[in-house]
Amino acid sequence: MSVMLAYSTCPDPASAERIARALVDERLAACVNRLPGVQSTYRWQGQVEQADEVLLLIKTTTDRLDAMTARLRALHPHELPEVIAVEVHSGLPAYLDWVAAETAPTAVPGPPAQTPE
Repeated sequence: MSVMLAYSTCPDPASAERIARALVDERLAACVNRLPGVQSTYRWQGQVEQADEVLLLIKTTTDRLDAMTARLRALHPHELPEVIAVEVHSGLPAYLDWVAAETAPTAVPGPPAQTPE
């Protein structure tokens, strides 16, 4: 099992908070960072669009990626939400172990040695 970092954008802080909370509550992500102030330019249905968005940085595992993606799609207000995931090739081993433990479906929650970011 590998740790994954998934990116998604939300149209507003409220939807970003709702999605982040659900993914962590349901153990589909160990941590979700919300970065407001993202300005996106993209083509949608033949038109160039611009939007202020909130970027989500979602820490999960390969084992939970499909379930996390499905849940995000169910909660997201956009017809086609962004979900891009990249494998984490290195990192602090204790942090990567924490991500794996916190996303295990039957995990017993426990505090990490220090609060991760």
